[in-house]
Amino acid sequence: MSTFQTAISGLQTATSDLQVLGNNISNANTVGFKQSNAEFSDAYAAAIAGNAPTNGQIGIGTQVATVAQQFSQGNIQSTSNPLDVAINGNGFFQFDHNGSTVYGRNGQFQLDSSGYVIDSNGGKLIGIPAVSGTLAGANGPLQITQGMQAPQATSGLVIDLNLNSGTTPVASGTAFSASDPTTYNYSTSTTVYDSLGSPHLLSTYYQLVSGAGTNWNVYYSIDGTTGTSGITSGKLGSLPFSATGTVSGGISLNTGTLTWADGATPSSVQVGYTGSTSYATASAVNSVNDNGYAAGSLTNLAINPNGDIYGQYSNGQSSLLGQITLTNFAAPQFLQRAGDNYFVETNASGVPLTGSPSAGGLGTLQSSAVESSNVDLSTQLVDLIVAQQAYQANAQTIKTQNSVLQTLLSL
Repeated sequence: MSTFQTAISGLQTATSDLQVLGNNISNANTVGFKQSNAEFSDAYAAAIAGNAPTNGQIGIGTQVATVAQQFSQGNIQSTSNPLDVAINGNGFFQFDHNGSTVYGRNGQFQLDSSGYVIDSNGGKLIGIPAVSGTLAGANGPLQITQGMQAPQATSGLVIDLNLNSGTTPVASGTAFSASDPTTYNYSTSTTVYDSLGSPHLLSTYYQLVSGAGTNWNVYYSIDGTTGTSGITSGKLGSLPFSATGTVSGGISLNTGTLTWADGATPSSVQVGYTGSTSYATASAVNSVNDNGYAAGSLTNLAINPNGDIYGQYSNGQSSLLGQITLTNFAAPQFLQRAGDNYFVETNASGVPLTGSPSAGGLGTLQSSAVESSNVDLSTQLVDLIVAQQAYQANAQTIKTQNSVLQTLLSL
């Protein structure tokens, strides 16, 4: 009769193997899914120490030792959603799902009506929120503020240009006039902003005076002659160049206090000329760097490999909105599956270890991408055939034992 029990144990383990393989195959297209392998061990009747049979032991079948989870890397596929994130390497996303802390590798995210980053199950993604562009330091649900970005008044402006040293100087004693191009050699304009985000046209004029060598007088005007109730134009100062045509280091000219007609906070603009030159070639502007900007609305989100989430605004600016963190475990294979692509920690898995992506052995993140299931269908289908054969063979053992028993009973 023991043969029946042995064969039944084989049928049971083969059935478990088929269930595990079937589950793997059914989740071949589940994002972030990790396949499992059924592992077996043999079974023997217990023997009293020192009394083991000398003619060897006959086993009593097999049993499922464990269903081992396989956390090998899945392929990374691109998507069109900037909030989709794939983990390349170790770690799990952490979620607040209905008040419970769970973990997973499925990085298909979206924003809910309150701006929280959530997955398809409504789990809120955990990370480090940012306040005014700076990470707050405490982990919590990531919430994206979709309001307007406040404007910033221009306080500093760096103009990198070349002023033609070979140009004909303006006659000594000539009074500058923005409306008279014969009183200056070159001019350029750029936009600056007040504290309300209103744009203003700042024009600068460059005058090479006879006998001045490589010194240029610099003048300015704001919105031509209108747009302010305070200083609208004037002389910024002198811009000296060396005999080799390079500007003296640290040159910064100040407009003085500007009182804006729209009621914005009075401000001044420091105009720097780092990198500027005065060579015998056509005058031209190479670049302008303005630290002011208008108000802007959120137009897009971007996530870098370190998990930093940046908001991109209609005014061309970007701001740090938070950071996605990753969590790993000393023994992730002992995490317990909770369904919905989630895992929960157990005593055997160890405590969660949370940190920034790419640090402490954690993987990096790739935005606009997801990690595919790590199920290899070809291997699973071959294993399915092997499991089926094992089931059939154990069934044949029962059939054979039954035939032997029937022979015995017929004696």
